[in-house]
Amino acid sequence: MKNCSIDTVLSIVCCFFIFCISFTCSLNSDALSLLALKASISEDPKHALISWSDSDSSPCKWGGIICDDDNQNRVTSISLSGKNLKGYIPSEIGALSFLAFLDLSQNSFSGPLPHQISNLQSLVHLDISSNNFSGSLPQGLSNLTHLRGTLNLSYNAFSAEIPESFGRFPVMVSLDLRHNNLTGKIPQVGSLLNQGPTAFSGNPFLCGFPSNTLCAEPEAPNPRFLDNPQKPGISSNGLAGNGKMKSGMVTVSVISGVSVAVMGMVFVSVWLMRRKWKMEGKMRRENVSMEMGLGGREKAEKGKFVVVDEGFGLELEDLLRASAYVLGKSRSGIVYKVVVSGGKGMVGPVAGGPSVVAAVRRLSEGDLSWRFKEFEAEVEAIVKVQHPNIVRLKAYYYANDEKLLISDYIGNGSLHNALHGPSNNFPPLSWAARLRIAQEAARGLMYIHESSHRKYIHGNIKTSKILLDDDLKPHISGFGLSRLVPAGTSNAASRKQNPSHTPQSSISSAAVMYVAPEARGAAGSRLTQKCDVYSFGIVLLEILTGRLADGVEGVVREIFREERALSEIIDPTLLHEVQAKKQVVAVFHIALNCTELDPELRPKMRMVSDNLDSIKLE
Repeated sequence: MKNCSIDTVLSIVCCFFIFCISFTCSLNSDALSLLALKASISEDPKHALISWSDSDSSPCKWGGIICDDDNQNRVTSISLSGKNLKGYIPSEIGALSFLAFLDLSQNSFSGPLPHQISNLQSLVHLDISSNNFSGSLPQGLSNLTHLRGTLNLSYNAFSAEIPESFGRFPVMVSLDLRHNNLTGKIPQVGSLLNQGPTAFSGNPFLCGFPSNTLCAEPEAPNPRFLDNPQKPGISSNGLAGNGKMKSGMVTVSVISGVSVAVMGMVFVSVWLMRRKWKMEGKMRRENVSMEMGLGGREKAEKGKFVVVDEGFGLELEDLLRASAYVLGKSRSGIVYKVVVSGGKGMVGPVAGGPSVVAAVRRLSEGDLSWRFKEFEAEVEAIVKVQHPNIVRLKAYYYANDEKLLISDYIGNGSLHNALHGPSNNFPPLSWAARLRIAQEAARGLMYIHESSHRKYIHGNIKTSKILLDDDLKPHISGFGLSRLVPAGTSNAASRKQNPSHTPQSSISSAAVMYVAPEARGAAGSRLTQKCDVYSFGIVLLEILTGRLADGVEGVVREIFREERALSEIIDPTLLHEVQAKKQVVAVFHIALNCTELDPELRPKMRMVSDNLDSIKLE
């Protein structure tokens, strides 16, 4: 009987272990990692994790969790913002290899950020702001190469220096390190130079560009002071060898004297610079940030800010205080996304309301020094060209050393990104969307050509200059830049004599694939409206083929000349829309007419627009 009881107990124990093993095996690795996260949380006042149960076979129905069904219920998103959770992040989180979205903001997490977080190679969005994280920033975060938007580490207690590896983040990633305990000099490397003015604010012990705090100059030894031929123990580079204490004391005294002088000069310089900034209202960020300098020695002594759109409720001071993020750089200058938060200090419709977003282009100067009246005349001419498919100018700023154009921010990317990537804002463009984009962009370019007797041109039409809004409506950007940003050989006189032309040398080498053949020749070649027509033809070929502009015109002509199948050249994502074949062929013919080698054979933009509008969706 006793043996029977022992056997019964052993059987129960074995069954229990078998049950535990089978249960553990039923949970995938992602579920186990999430349970480790739950175990690390000491307080959950809102019961945000109450559904996280180890009795479930899958974590995909747990609160705040999203899975990808195509990858065997792997976790792709964790969203636990504002749940008042208290605890720490365990190292097991690094095993979530499919995780693309992680938002733990506005909680009470503390402790260091585990370095295993750098294993999340699929991560696109990371926001751990407004917590109590401490310790140093993991250098491995720069390995998260798929990050987009804002990497938000703000309002925590991170300390130590900013890793130089953070300079490897893509330029389009906005870094937010505000209000931490970071120290030392901001590394002057890579994309760290392109961060907006508020990215490092609230860290009183950070110094260097682009913060407003200067770093103390290193006390570099001067060989003339330290080289003492009577004391061979002191080497020429100032390092003590067998020198005696007395020599060291002399060296320290000399260095101290030099340091006092240097520090005095630094303090005086800082005082003068701050006084000048206060008087002129400048925000200096060298050549990679938005230098809204308020200099100028003409009538606008401190610069002139002009609002050309009555509905634009921002003042220059609002832009100076705003967060700014680099969107891109080109020959014409740097473009920033500027976010102005609503509040008591705002004016007009923005006061106390939501944030306002604008695009600010800081113009390159070239070798031409614009006078205010000339610059004003050029900008006013641009303002008059208003069309639903042209980006609208809202305001501009002029000073001798600074010129800014403020316009609408079109936030859904460009046609180039929609066709070629990277783009996650919308799926591949349908034929109906592509045809509508082509039709409306043609109307905008036609309006530029016909809006004035001066025969305006755009001068740089390409898919990256056609911006798309949330409804995929195209907006042509960059009109007027070919005149406002002169080439090295241009001058005001020649521009006045040829108002409808732009110097060929103003064209960047990266855009040569869009340039008409007659404008690719020797210096002095001029762009005309027929050059715009050629560039638009290349845009049409990109829309049709999904290929980059380089060489696409020659490939398409060869296929049409040899009467080969259209499927060889059309974008594969359009092949299933067989009912649109006649429409596609018609657009191909329009594009080929636009890209004729002889400019006299190219149609005017009005004819191009009318022919595109005549194509109706069946």
